[in-house]
Amino acid sequence: MTPFKLNPKSGQSIFDQVVFAATKAILGGVLKSGDAFPSVRALAKDLKIHPNTAHKVIQHLIQERWLVSSPGRGTTVAEPPQARSGDRQRLLDQEVEQLVVEARRVGVTLDEVQASVESHWKSLHKLKIVSGDEGGGQ
Repeated sequence: MTPFKLNPKSGQSIFDQVVFAATKAILGGVLKSGDAFPSVRALAKDLKIHPNTAHKVIQHLIQERWLVSSPGRGTTVAEPPQARSGDRQRLLDQEVEQLVVEARRVGVTLDEVQASVESHWKSLHKLKIVSGDEGGGQ
């Protein structure tokens, strides 16, 4: 059984939704390092998605080092990545750029974006979803 669910969002691909849900489950501790990750078949059946999409999701998560595939063990959750500072900054910049573009598109102000980010940061921190909180979060 897949330990996370999809939260369907219009305008977002099923692939992106599943990647987000899986990543959130890993960050949130629902899936821990060494835990088995659902097979392509199980993921497709449980989430009612096409097996090709499930395969692409798993391959993407392996490529992004969230998962590890080992002969005889299957696919498991990887050890937390110890990304270099430059890599983290590059990834963060990409995500922030997407957030800013979307916020501007829908007419959200900078103050509203900052308040929302702070609110989400605090709620995730309280739930222990953010691992290795190095940003001095409250």
